Amino acid sequence: MDEQIKQIAERLRGLRDVLELSTEQMAQECGVDEQELQRAESGEYDISVSMLQKIARTYSVALDTLMFGEEPKMSTYFLTRAGKGISVERTKAYRYQALAAGFKDRKADPFIVSVEPRPEGEPMHLNTHTGQEFNLVLEGRLMLNIGGKELTLNQGDSLYFDASLPHGMKALDGRTVKFLAIIL
Repeated sequence: MDEQIKQIAERLRGLRDVLELSTEQMAQECGVDEQELQRAESGEYDISVSMLQKIARTYSVALDTLMFGEEPKMSTYFLTRAGKGISVERTKAYRYQALAAGFKDRKADPFIVSVEPRPEGEPMHLNTHTGQEFNLVLEGRLMLNIGGKELTLNQGDSLYFDASLPHGMKALDGRTVKFLAIIL
């Protein structure tokens, strides 16, 4: 995990350097917190996918380029075999498996997300990003907090929501949860 975060941080710094922007300028243009951006660029802290997505959309860079260091090449179709999507573990609690990493100019970012259980009382990290999000629980039970409202999703349940609302998730029952997340 630490090495992947450092690689993402390096790509993020590289993008900012190529664009000849200060962290203040990039943060302002992307609508992200400058301190969060500085922490992300240090490679010592978790980097939220929502922040990466805001930066990618602002500068017309593929999210995959920032997350995985690979440029999408396919324009007709892109096949991801079961369990073979490009994977990044942002923290010990979250793992993202990209399902359309090789398709360029896509309109949505589909992922299989695995959420590990956390100790009771540990605060939930909330994210926001532009657009909308769809989540479908594949395994386990998931508690989602969206704009302060807590919703429990069981296997097979799905939720579509405005991703500009603060949202976060937590695995329930002490078990890992897997869900399909499509970020639009």
